[in-house]
Amino acid sequence: MSKSGLLQAVNEVKSIFQMSVLAQPTKAEPLPFRERAKPFVPRWFWPFAKWFYYASLKVYYYPGHRYICPTCGAKIRTLQHCYYNFPVIFEKQIVGAIPGLVRCPICGSLDKTRLLYLYLKNCTDFFQRPQRVLHFAPELVVEKPGRAVSGSDYTTADLFPYGLMIKVDITDIQFPDNTFDSIICCHVLEHVPDDRKAMRELYRVLKPGGWAILQVPISLVLEETYEDFSITSEADREQAFGQFDHVRIYARDYKDRLEEAGFNVTIFRWTDDPEKFGGHDNKFSLNEKEALYRVDKPNS
Repeated sequence: MSKSGLLQAVNEVKSIFQMSVLAQPTKAEPLPFRERAKPFVPRWFWPFAKWFYYASLKVYYYPGHRYICPTCGAKIRTLQHCYYNFPVIFEKQIVGAIPGLVRCPICGSLDKTRLLYLYLKNCTDFFQRPQRVLHFAPELVVEKPGRAVSGSDYTTADLFPYGLMIKVDITDIQFPDNTFDSIICCHVLEHVPDDRKAMRELYRVLKPGGWAILQVPISLVLEETYEDFSITSEADREQAFGQFDHVRIYARDYKDRLEEAGFNVTIFRWTDDPEKFGGHDNKFSLNEKEALYRVDKPNS
């Protein structure tokens, strides 16, 4: 056999060997326990198993004495992780978006929600006096006690409503001028392209002498609000703003925007009055860098 014929024969044998090896079934990755158990456990049982698992965590894992949730009263040793984890959030130090152990494992309240609840409880008569309220994207731990006081005058609203909410476009609110005693609108304006128009609408429907809480995520390092309306895809918004449905990153000039709408603005920092907000050891697990923006509509 010639040298070329021998080389051809070797290559043919090599290709046959490779094909036979590739044709052999590879060892499958082991299935998760849930998948392996499915043939033996009725389908209807899985929701109960899931409930039992999380209930067990609440009973045996989370109870402790490090933190107290002011909204549900639970005493817990740690909290659950929450928020997005995109680089821009850390780069711009966006308060209200930085991930961490912030969620109460019992009632689900977040640090920003607990701050709102405590401010309304300690610094206003929101939970004591009936009033006409407009609450956008309502937080349940605030809505439930607030509705118990104000009843049918407690209006919850969203662009995509559910439950008792009504559909409201915040840039074109359907209520007359000077309708509401108080407005709560937390982490909504960063989703609204024309936020200045939304602020003017909030001012319009608020009664003279009325007040509102208008919270947004705010960068601690930017002096001017960053927005770029050419960024439209969800993936690009996550990289630019830290969330797929945000259209800007607010900065220190957020106060200026509110004042342009006519509001008097008060920036409340709970660390200046810590005793009502969990003390120096932060028993309520609040964000020490988060400030609360309260706005008031002048009487004249």
